[in-house]
Amino acid sequence: VPLGLRAVAPPSVSIILPIYNEHETIDSVLTSLLAQDYRGPLEIIVADGGSDDGAWELVAAWVERDDRVRLVDNPQRRQSPGLNAAAAVAGGDYLVRVDGHSAYATDYVSRSVTTLQETGADAAGGRMNPVGTEPFGRAVAAAMNSPLTMGPGRFHHADRRQEVDTVYLGAFRPDDFAAIGGFRGFPSGAAEDADFYHRWRRSGRTVVVDPEIRSTYTPRQTPQALASQYFRYGQGKTEMLWANGRFPSWRPLAPLLLVLGIVIGLVILITTGLAWPLLLLLAAWLIVIGIVAMRAKASWWRVFAAAGIMHLTYGWGLLWGLVRGPRPVRQMEAD
Repeated sequence: VPLGLRAVAPPSVSIILPIYNEHETIDSVLTSLLAQDYRGPLEIIVADGGSDDGAWELVAAWVERDDRVRLVDNPQRRQSPGLNAAAAVAGGDYLVRVDGHSAYATDYVSRSVTTLQETGADAAGGRMNPVGTEPFGRAVAAAMNSPLTMGPGRFHHADRRQEVDTVYLGAFRPDDFAAIGGFRGFPSGAAEDADFYHRWRRSGRTVVVDPEIRSTYTPRQTPQALASQYFRYGQGKTEMLWANGRFPSWRPLAPLLLVLGIVIGLVILITTGLAWPLLLLLAAWLIVIGIVAMRAKASWWRVFAAAGIMHLTYGWGLLWGLVRGPRPVRQMEAD
């Protein structure tokens, strides 16, 4: 075959997957990843953080059945060191970052690689598409799909390829990953992706979202789990502030101002007896989450509750992180 007519071999891909106690979902996740239509060499590196629910044994069984699956230990348990441990042994031309709480379209990997190649971007990923499996989880998904709940971030709402500040999960080259130091963990265990792409863009590298890179994310299914998650998200954003000297965007300020306004309104009420500042703020906020609830296709009162929980706990987490100061972040960096 003449040299100019030879087919170019597709680049190799390493999927990096951190897990901890993912017994309920790991089989379905690995099944979907091994069913990818990608025609190039593919490996899946699972970094297990010491699972004690049987997830390690399930992955070990996959390793025995399919030589594309590899298993490495993540003694630090957290997601960031797990991703770094998997990337350290990866042999692919591209890294595709996934997690154990999502389901992936059969062309997830191929579209990720195609988007990187066609756009020339340094990183590419899809939107976060939440799909609940229980009544409250469906309400959380509906609330997450509203800009009035989550803000205008394009990785939630993009309908075309475009450059963005962050994406859900993502694909990139190992050299770029190593150049910025991989993922960095915080005391909250949250905000790793936001921090990763913030440092990525500050290094001059680009990020593109493509809505055709399709996956679905399973949100928290109970109010308690949602509140804990969003408190950690808020705390994680302040940890980014202490680590980077700035917030990644202005979006976290809205829930912070809401909580600060409520606190100040309560102080005014207690010290002066004036109730109208607090009542005016609460009325405006309740109208906003009421609009979210009325526009949603899920149970309106559950959506109302979910949006309220997300706003308040995120804002409270931000405020707590600011009050606590930079010491926990500095200590973790020193360790």
